[in-house]
Amino acid sequence: MRVLVVEDERNLADAIARGLRKRGMAVDVAYDGDAGHEAAFVTRYDVVVLDRDLPGVHGDQICADLAASGALTRVLMLTASGTVADRVEGLQLGADDYLPKPFAFDELVARVQALGRRATPAAPPVLELADLVLDPARRVATRAGVPVDLTNKEFGVLSELLKARGAVVSSEELLERVWDANTDPFTTIVRVTVMTLRKKLGDPPLIETVVGAGYRTAEVNL
Repeated sequence: MRVLVVEDERNLADAIARGLRKRGMAVDVAYDGDAGHEAAFVTRYDVVVLDRDLPGVHGDQICADLAASGALTRVLMLTASGTVADRVEGLQLGADDYLPKPFAFDELVARVQALGRRATPAAPPVLELADLVLDPARRVATRAGVPVDLTNKEFGVLSELLKARGAVVSSEELLERVWDANTDPFTTIVRVTVMTLRKKLGDPPLIETVVGAGYRTAEVNL
């Protein structure tokens, strides 16, 4: 899942980003409304965690512009003011959810995860291929009933490939969906991650390379 955090309180923004990354999400951060507005329309995010009172472009304007664009991006609006009138106003602007400060981090994570599921075409809660089972909610992968220890990036790549249901997913798409904006676009990190993922999953191979195009899940008969 790709998330943008737009928050001018740097310590809070960085804390949110660190916490979401630990949950396996790719997270970018903008510390003012101008940078946030630009980022939101340059990269396709699943969820934008958006502070309402921002310097530069106001959070209300970013929210309204995203809603008007027809993007699938979901908006979780944050604000220090949590009155009913403020929540209603935020939702009317196009926000998908509203969370007053201060908040419990576990609740923020749960809301981001819920919004992320609504930002992409519906996928089964548990992804399966042959004897491989991937449970994104529990962050658990097993093959033939045996747990497979995956890093967050390996888990993210495997999840994207399984959700594609046999369609080819390019390296560029995987880089965009699983890594954040600080990643070098010319890196070989996707190829290396797929290589280690193949080794961990074992035989018969579940991921195949489509030369010049990307990767897809293999057809396996057990």
